[in-house]
Amino acid sequence: MLKTVVQKIGDGAGPSEAELVVGARAGDPAAIRELIRRLNPRLFRVARGVLDTDAEAEDAVQDAYLAAFTRLDTFRGEARFSTWVTRIVLNAAAMRKRGAKQHESYDTVIETDANQSSVVPFPAAVIERPEVAMARREVREILETAIATLPAPLRVVFLMYESEGMDIGAIGRDLGLNPITVRTRLFRARRKLRAVMEEALAGGFSSVFPFGGKRCQMLTERVMLDLAAKGVLRP
Repeated sequence: MLKTVVQKIGDGAGPSEAELVVGARAGDPAAIRELIRRLNPRLFRVARGVLDTDAEAEDAVQDAYLAAFTRLDTFRGEARFSTWVTRIVLNAAAMRKRGAKQHESYDTVIETDANQSSVVPFPAAVIERPEVAMARREVREILETAIATLPAPLRVVFLMYESEGMDIGAIGRDLGLNPITVRTRLFRARRKLRAVMEEALAGGFSSVFPFGGKRCQMLTERVMLDLAAKGVLRP
């Protein structure tokens, strides 16, 4: 069985989560590595939903992995492995949160690119123009700042739904919540984010798609030439 799991990882066939857990129980590094690779995005975002910085979230995920893979004998398979580890991450994050200073709020730390987490690398498929990359970065920073203002219960649900693409039922299962509660928290998160984003972008739409300077002048001259050729302009 272990050999089959390793072969599937190597040839890209994609072993199931259950097969990988079997390999992990046997101490197979390839199976453990593949489980971590698959779970990293979700677990990091769950932890980041509770904690205030990327660094704290990464530490919580690491703690959770260590706890999970050193105590696999306690995993009875009554829930999905991913659900089990998600709950361990929530516990690890909550423990770190309780250890933080009580006066710190959710939006006290907005990290720069130099301090962003490296848990999950997302290599770009194409090379972006500098101005496009800058605009994307600015939009992401505005959105991350807004998300950071959400209370942890709303932030976790929002990230799992919007960033991870999980459905209401899966989120409820992983967090141990009634689906109605998940929907309510998601609605409240969106409503609060909308208000924060509208305030952040107030008056900013006048600067969208700027068109001036040389580009404006060149277009004007082209139009004038076309109109002259059509005899529209008076001599």
